[in-house]
Amino acid sequence: MIKIMLTSEKIEYTDRDTGKLGMWLFLFTELFLFGGLFLIYAVFRKEYAHDFHLGALDLNALIGTTNTVILLTSSMTVAMSLTAIQTNKPEKAYNLVLITVILALLFLINKYFEWGHKIRLDIYPGSDLMKNLPPGEIMFFGLYYVMTGLHALHVIAGAVLLLIIMRQIKTGKINQEHFLSQENGALYWHLVDLIWIFLFPLLYLVT
Repeated sequence: MIKIMLTSEKIEYTDRDTGKLGMWLFLFTELFLFGGLFLIYAVFRKEYAHDFHLGALDLNALIGTTNTVILLTSSMTVAMSLTAIQTNKPEKAYNLVLITVILALLFLINKYFEWGHKIRLDIYPGSDLMKNLPPGEIMFFGLYYVMTGLHALHVIAGAVLLLIIMRQIKTGKINQEHFLSQENGALYWHLVDLIWIFLFPLLYLVT
């Protein structure tokens, strides 16, 4: 009987490790994706340093800073939610994940208005204004839209994942003993925040 229990516990431990390993491998693929974009940015930044500086001047550093604060705060709330579920406080964990989702929506709303303002000024790939800009500025704004757009998709995916986690907390599927999916969701959200921490100075604080 004791042998069977030990075997069962070992299988559960192995499944948990496998789940965490799978998430870490996925996160590494995401890092490689953005790492490639950062490398491309660095190459063209070196070649068109002045044009990249001029392009950055057209971005709203206040919005960028605000979104940075929002995502840093969301990292704190998602980490706190994990601590709450581990200490058997599901209601608190639920509310903290909800706050994280609200912060994600605030980030996306800010990004929507920022992109909308640029588009109204004809600063977007393929516009007549963009065609007359120097090659370096065209490359800067091209990378700006690709990198921030890809990041926004990750924010949306993260928010959907957090909504699923909220439902699992509500139904008791995530609890003090079983919280692997919430832990993996928190890891993913931290990655989303980490990527933005690199994007913000590269795009908004170019000198």
